[in-house]
Amino acid sequence: MESGAPILDSINSPDDIKGLSVEQLKTLAQEIRDYLTVCVAQTGGHLAPSLGVVELTLALHKTYKLPKDKVIWDVGHQAYVHKILTGRRELLPTIRQYKGISGFLRIEESEYDLYGAGHASTSISAALGFAKARDFRGGSEHVLALVGDGALTGGLALEGLNNAAASKTDITIILNDNEMSIAENVGALATYLAKLRMQPTYQRAEKTARGMIEGLPIGSHLAMRAARGIKHAATHFATPEHTGLLFEEMGLSYIGPIDGHNIEQLLDVLAHVKRLKGPVLLHVLTVKGKGLPYAEADSRTYHGVSQFSPDDGKMEKKASGTTYTNVFSETINDAAVVDDKIVCITAAMPDGTGLAKFASEHPARFFDVGIAEQHAVTFAAGLAASGYKPVCAIYSTFLQRAYDIIIHDVALQHLPVRFFIDRAGLVGDDGGTHHGVFDLAYLSCVPNLVIMAPKDTAEMGAMTRFALDYSAGPIALRYSRGGQEPLTALSTPVELGKAEVLAKDGDDVLLIGLGAGVKIALDAAALLKERGVESTVINARFCKPLDEKILVTAANRCAKIVTVEDGTVKGGFGASVLQLINSRGIAKQVNIVGLPDRFIEHGPIPTLREDVGLTAGAIAALVTGGSSEDYDPARLTNKSTIARR
Repeated sequence: MESGAPILDSINSPDDIKGLSVEQLKTLAQEIRDYLTVCVAQTGGHLAPSLGVVELTLALHKTYKLPKDKVIWDVGHQAYVHKILTGRRELLPTIRQYKGISGFLRIEESEYDLYGAGHASTSISAALGFAKARDFRGGSEHVLALVGDGALTGGLALEGLNNAAASKTDITIILNDNEMSIAENVGALATYLAKLRMQPTYQRAEKTARGMIEGLPIGSHLAMRAARGIKHAATHFATPEHTGLLFEEMGLSYIGPIDGHNIEQLLDVLAHVKRLKGPVLLHVLTVKGKGLPYAEADSRTYHGVSQFSPDDGKMEKKASGTTYTNVFSETINDAAVVDDKIVCITAAMPDGTGLAKFASEHPARFFDVGIAEQHAVTFAAGLAASGYKPVCAIYSTFLQRAYDIIIHDVALQHLPVRFFIDRAGLVGDDGGTHHGVFDLAYLSCVPNLVIMAPKDTAEMGAMTRFALDYSAGPIALRYSRGGQEPLTALSTPVELGKAEVLAKDGDDVLLIGLGAGVKIALDAAALLKERGVESTVINARFCKPLDEKILVTAANRCAKIVTVEDGTVKGGFGASVLQLINSRGIAKQVNIVGLPDRFIEHGPIPTLREDVGLTAGAIAALVTGGSSEDYDPARLTNKSTIARR
């Protein structure tokens, strides 16, 4: 390392920090924060979570030998520092960019990414799997799970915690406690952790306990007894009045809380934690957004950011226009003024789902249940069974976690829970863990469930009102990120299972769009018209039930049929239309255009749609037999985006 050169420039693997002094690590921590801020300012990404774990990540990599030792991260959006330390420093400016490195951990990306995850609460269960596999092999490596206090509200994390404590195997669970998930944490566990934060830090107690055995002969009976006593001293000296009792009674050795930004303390504690046997829970206090004043002051805003100025944190203005989420928010708020039966529920996403305004204006009827989607849905079912109108607003990718509950607790009982499924379809930079492309497929097969999708923001408002008035059973309204300005005047009211014909120019091809697919179908019809191909365009509105009368009549009349959706071709909207056409004995070429049977990487939504052939040009090329000006049909077929009958 050249004299005066930044330490960060010489860090290409975890081995490069092993010989650094505490003072050098402190300098490196600041250099990392500066570098992180500059990079994320250019690309957007998860800023505050990563700033909060700089010292903790440095301490983990200095204390443990990865990848032999296993550190399993929860979610992974706080692992930017980990990426920097594991050979991806120069790639950080590509994070979440098309063909760049992922914003989450990916097994395929690095040998240091031992387990990938984009959803919360998975790390403890996965780490226990690593620990038991080590035991089966007779290995000696250390296994750690890093979990946030927000993720600890998730049922999966609590299940893993319970099983890890009972297993008696050697595993360390690091609770990164910053009092936040994206929004402030809620619930009894958050209150309990708040009490723990008020206690004296572990460091004084640990030094006291360690001093009790200094100078004793190694291997002596007294030394062994004293060493075993460290557990009691380290846990109970630091947690007077039994505030650590919950974890202790579960069977975990509780240590903490400790300052997660004191690198010297972290190194000292981790060195002793390495020697403890059995399941250990290390409680670390961190500040989300640490070291960047505007991120510390408003960690909710700077949890996930678009491009911004690193000097003052000012973000680039987003494109103007009304979003689906905005329309949902305003419509729900207006309806709740006159209908006191409306109750809104979200799972740690009041801002993203647009319910923050409802929470402010109708606080008694708003519930943020934390990262607990299963509970959110069953809670809503109980409200529905009691005569209320529960609105359950959850991102598509997260609603997957409540699938059994949707079937068993809601649909089976015909309960009128209103699901508002935000971020359906491709979402962009967060990639495969967050694309909401499976909801049409996993919901279409559920009996008693109605599924809608708006073509534009005007229809979004009408469908929201329809969902609120619908009481015959569960109903789901799924909509994409962003918005779509009104495509046409709303010519017909929203009625159960009724589609609308948007264009009836001819019978050469029938284009049936759902949700975001409607605009693509209309654009394809315009391209085809230029080539002398006349189209009929239908906005299906409903994926379930389908408008059999309109669809079958048009299918009989038109020579070709194309369905367009921003969901998977396997089991989705197009598959339902194909099944309908087949059941009526209509022998026509049917093309399903949607998302292929593979996970889609991260990148701008228009670019991703181009990659999979979900564009007007690709559809026009498909209908006319292909044109190199618009699209290569072989490329489309190779991506498996078409199903032909």
